[in-house]
Amino acid sequence: MNWIATYTLLSKEVTRWRKVWLQTVLAPVVTALLYLLVFGHVLEGRVEVFPGVSYTEFLIPGLLMMAVIQNAFANTSSSMIQSKVMGSIVFILLPPFSALEMFLAFIGAAILRGLAVGVGVFLLAYFYVGVSIENIFVILAFAVLGSYVMAALGLIAGMWAEKFDQIASFQSFLIVPLTFLSGVFYSITSLPPFWYQMSKANPFFYMIDGFRYGFFGQSDQPVLLSLAVMLSASVVLTLGCVLMLKSGYKLRDA
Repeated sequence: MNWIATYTLLSKEVTRWRKVWLQTVLAPVVTALLYLLVFGHVLEGRVEVFPGVSYTEFLIPGLLMMAVIQNAFANTSSSMIQSKVMGSIVFILLPPFSALEMFLAFIGAAILRGLAVGVGVFLLAYFYVGVSIENIFVILAFAVLGSYVMAALGLIAGMWAEKFDQIASFQSFLIVPLTFLSGVFYSITSLPPFWYQMSKANPFFYMIDGFRYGFFGQSDQPVLLSLAVMLSASVVLTLGCVLMLKSGYKLRDA
């Protein structure tokens, strides 16, 4: 491992999103807060998902995780497609980077952006309603794993796409629907049997359900099952990303 090379590319990727923090950090924080204000106002006092937990409190972990994973995906996918379209990918391919070093740099920057957005959402939500924390280690584990998985998926999408509208389609028709249907705004136990089983097949559900367990000590599925799903997805996507980077899939002809 060439840690200096990895750190250099990581710094470049972090600087890329930090320079436009109004768009990459503040905008998603405000969006999540608007969801919280609207849904919390409409459904507070009318819905109780977990005993002793208000609906607004229930909503916070879901919105927080949604913001984290969507921004982790956006960071790697946008960085890769921009590099390919603008031709600057050559400056990454020419230096002696290994596939693993390149992977770790891209993923690390995306995780940091996701966590930065998550911290912003949490601070604003905490001052708005306050929320309990049952297990901080579970919260951190799922935040990192969720952003890791989505960053890897974003990297794959960025390598596969050849133009910006393909990334937009990937996000609009896959990432957003799976996120909204993963229990962000509701418990899947309230769904009819067919949709309940469909939700259990949605990997995004396990990100949010396990993350929510860290706040309330309650979840729709066992937290160890959610953790196992996340670890399995991490391994599969890591292997896929590293192999694609190593082969130069749609990169050397960009």
